[in-house]
Amino acid sequence: MKKTIKFVAVFAAAALAFSAAPAATAATATKACLALDTGGVDDRSFNQAAWDGAQKIKSSTISVEYLPAASSADFAPNIKKFVDNKCTVIIGVGFAISGAIVASAKANPSIHYGVVDDAGLDCNADFSVCNPVKNVKGLTFSTDQTSFMAGYLAAGVSKTGKVATYGGAPYPTVTIFMDGFAKGVAYYNKVKGKSVTVLGWDPAKKTGEFIGDFQNSTKALQVSKNFEQAGADVIFPVAGNLASATAQNSLTSKKSVVIWVDKDGFFAAPQFKSVILTSVVKGVGEAVYSTIKESNSGTFTNASYVGTLQNNGTSLAPYHDLIRRVPTTLRTEVTKLGASIRAGKVSVK
Repeated sequence: MKKTIKFVAVFAAAALAFSAAPAATAATATKACLALDTGGVDDRSFNQAAWDGAQKIKSSTISVEYLPAASSADFAPNIKKFVDNKCTVIIGVGFAISGAIVASAKANPSIHYGVVDDAGLDCNADFSVCNPVKNVKGLTFSTDQTSFMAGYLAAGVSKTGKVATYGGAPYPTVTIFMDGFAKGVAYYNKVKGKSVTVLGWDPAKKTGEFIGDFQNSTKALQVSKNFEQAGADVIFPVAGNLASATAQNSLTSKKSVVIWVDKDGFFAAPQFKSVILTSVVKGVGEAVYSTIKESNSGTFTNASYVGTLQNNGTSLAPYHDLIRRVPTTLRTEVTKLGASIRAGKVSVK
């Protein structure tokens, strides 16, 4: 419940005034340090995307490094190590690390901070009041926009009339994908007069299927099998690298296809490319790159970054090898739907 309250408070407070934080000068070497979420740097998802973005900006004056986390207990100690090692910009990857980032930023106002998947606000105990922190930039993404398109696509591709989604943990940054997906299916049903069913998530009741973490591949595999047994032939895992378990099952069973998240799964997990229909891409790498660049150039502020379809902060990946599974008319409809969302003609809420 508190996470949900925080999510609302974060976006309500995002409109508050922001101000510039102390900035590095051109003569100062930038040391960019990433505190990763659980799942590893090679999770084929947002950890990997964040690290890719950091590596792209690495130069003679910008060094980059990261620390992995086995559990949330590692978040604060990893950030403390970065402070002790004189990192000039510290970026936390994932909604769950936000509290540790904000606490460190308040104690170290001369360091720049960013946090992926959260607005990085300083909230009171019940999250009823949240305020910007001068040296923290939130990096958030309107992934419900692209997930809406993915839901419409899944409904159009499905032969069984049943599609499914599950999450790693019930974070707002996970359920936003699931919301968009389910509502995209509902929009397809409305437009087409169909009754495609979504398994795994009820956007009205905010209840659905969750693994409980982003590491339990055994449970993710079983959930995927259960969805197939219930008739789902398109599955949308919002669970980082746990999508690999779902895709492996799809390869074996030949009963379903998968929609990847965060990165284009066709390239991030090429061993599964024959069952990856598309991917809901989140521009984590671009956001991390931009934050480090701002810190290095002396233009860092706590103005939030919000990735949308309009600024390419989120996008639907090509259909690649499965393009023939998507009829030409459906491809056209999905493209037009994206344009309508960008123009504000179709609401994903």
